[in-house]
Amino acid sequence: MRMGLPLKWPPSSSPSPISGEGRDGVALTISFELKERIMSMERSGEKIVCRNRRARRDYNIEDTFEAGLVLVGTEVKSLRQGKSDLTDSYVTYRQGELFLVGTHITSYENATHFNHEPKRERKLLMQKRIIEKLGIKIKERGYTLVPLEIYFKNGWAKVLVGLARGKKQYDHRAQIRKKDERREMREAALDKKSR
Repeated sequence: MRMGLPLKWPPSSSPSPISGEGRDGVALTISFELKERIMSMERSGEKIVCRNRRARRDYNIEDTFEAGLVLVGTEVKSLRQGKSDLTDSYVTYRQGELFLVGTHITSYENATHFNHEPKRERKLLMQKRIIEKLGIKIKERGYTLVPLEIYFKNGWAKVLVGLARGKKQYDHRAQIRKKDERREMREAALDKKSR
């Protein structure tokens, strides 16, 4: 008898959370997508330079896109040292092109008078049809493009851009309420275990 693939191949497309037990005996749940992304980054040699944590808190990210960055030499050297910040940065659409605005890449220390301007606009590189689709989406009310992270992939600087909608105040309150409930459950489990 020949050994083959399991009866259900490929696995279902709906990602199921992976559960386990943490260091303190508290149950952990990591989304399958996040674990898959971390593992693929380790395999492909990606190095994350910086993340925009606030973007995921302030926006509902509906879709993500990878874009290349047009940089000068000193910017690349600063990014390799991890000296950048995505706080208050966004992506704008002008004349069929995307630009990264408000990103701070610190000046390179060892550069001469040919150093770059830290807060300049940087052009994003994507396929033309994707840029046009994103341009149409941005013109719709409530949509925006936010940079989520800058990283190196096979030696090239890339930015992960999210198509997002701003969260309302009640969305923030609901998120805080869920976070508080999870913390209380975790504390109750620790108290129960320590008795």
